[in-house]
Amino acid sequence: MIVDALRVFVTVAEQRHFSKAGELLNLSQPGVSLHIRNLENELGAKLLHRSPKQVRLTEAGDILYKHAKQILAHYQEASQEIQMLQNEVTGSIHIGASFTIGEYILPGKLAEFAGQFPQVNLQVTIGNTEEIITAVRSNQLDIGFIEGETQDAELSVIPYMKDELLIVAPSNHPLSENIVVEQELLQNQIWVLREHGSGTRAYSDHFMQEAGISSKRAYVFNSSQGVKEAVAAGLGIAMLSRWIVRKELASGEIHELRIRHSHLERDFSMIRHKESSSSMALTVFIQKLLTQPSIARNK
Repeated sequence: MIVDALRVFVTVAEQRHFSKAGELLNLSQPGVSLHIRNLENELGAKLLHRSPKQVRLTEAGDILYKHAKQILAHYQEASQEIQMLQNEVTGSIHIGASFTIGEYILPGKLAEFAGQFPQVNLQVTIGNTEEIITAVRSNQLDIGFIEGETQDAELSVIPYMKDELLIVAPSNHPLSENIVVEQELLQNQIWVLREHGSGTRAYSDHFMQEAGISSKRAYVFNSSQGVKEAVAAGLGIAMLSRWIVRKELASGEIHELRIRHSHLERDFSMIRHKESSSSMALTVFIQKLLTQPSIARNK
C-alpha cells in the first residue's frame, strides 16, 4: 500500500537512518530498504543519499517529503472520519509520561479509558521530563505528559492539572517534631534529590536557589519511588509531589514539613508535536482527559 511506503519514507527522512526508522516502525532494515526502493522505482528518481552514518534527502526526496507529510495527514483525517461514521474508536496510542504522572496518575485514567474503548491499544513509556520532551519532538510518542512546561518551539503545550509539592522527612527526623518549620531550618540538611533532567529536580533546584538553601550533602536517585524509599529509610529530606507520598503520610512512615509562608505548586502539562496528526483514538483520549473534573487538581 502506497501509504505504508510513504510512512516508511517519512520516518527514514526524519530519523536520517534506516535502522532507527525500522525500530520505530517494527520493520527489519531490509523491509525499510524495500519500501524506499519501490518508491524510487515508481517515481523514477533517487530519493535519498545513503552513507554509513546517516541518510540525506535528494532534491526529489525533499519534494516527496513535503507532499508525503500532507498525504499522510489527509489519510489520517479520512480514516478518522470513516471510523466516526462507524461510531467505533480503534487504533493505538503511544503515550509518554514523566515518573510522577506515569506512575501515580495515568494508570487509573488509562483503566477508565480502556474500559470505554477496549479496541484502542495503549502503550506507555515512562521517563524523566527531558526524555519525554525529546521523544515527543522526534515523533516517537503521540503525546506526552510532563512536570512543568517547555519552551520547545516544535511542541504544543496544554496545561493539564496542578500539582502540590511537599518537603518530606523521615518520621524520626528532628524537624518532624515542629508543627511549622521556618525556611532557614532547611539550611545544611541532607537532601535526597532526583537526577538532572527531572521536572521535580528542576523545581527543587529553583526553590533552594531562590531561598538561598545549601545542602550539607545530597544523594541522587533517578526515580521518585527511590527518593521516597530513601526518605522513609532515614537518608534525608526531599521535595516530592503529594501524589507520591499520600499513603506514606497517612501511615506515618514519613512526615510533611510544613514550611512557613510557603506553598509549592507547579503545572503538569500535556505536550504534542505541532506537525503531528491526530487519530480518532488520540482525539477522544485527549478529550476524555481534559474534560474529566476528577483530574483538575491534586486532592
